[in-house]
Amino acid sequence: MAEAASASAPETAPPSGKMRMVVGVDDSEPSFYALQWALQHFFLPPAGQPQQYRLVVVTAKPPAACNVGLAGPGAADVVSFVEADLKRSSKRVIEKAKQLCAQVSDAVFEVVEGDARNVLCEAVERHRAEMLVVGSRGYGAIKRAVLGSVSDYCIHHAHCTVMIVKKPKNKQ
Repeated sequence: MAEAASASAPETAPPSGKMRMVVGVDDSEPSFYALQWALQHFFLPPAGQPQQYRLVVVTAKPPAACNVGLAGPGAADVVSFVEADLKRSSKRVIEKAKQLCAQVSDAVFEVVEGDARNVLCEAVERHRAEMLVVGSRGYGAIKRAVLGSVSDYCIHHAHCTVMIVKKPKNKQ
């Protein structure tokens, strides 16, 4: 398993002819449910069967400057503190994803700085993925309009199949 700190050049061909699946994760329960769902349905093949997909798990780390609305003396100290916290948070997300993916023989883990919507669509292009899997937070129309929806953006901008995994009500 490899871990990339940032985006790299596009790979030319899938290893061993495997298709590629990008799964977007963050520190939310719905994103890890989506990862577990993808693992269960695509990465636990019957005995003796090879895995059909190469798994690429991506988390977006927002730039620290986006989370700090300060200017003036001391702002640089605050930005560096926020940056360190964002790095720790991203590392926790990837470590949890690695634990869940322990049985996957062909997985890559990436932390990429930027807005999650763009990071995921760019990961699809970079890895030439056939599928993008994201979780659904279950926002209503008003929250989606105000906060935006990563899954809605990806449906319209990712150049592959986008699967939105929604946790059933009885499992919450």
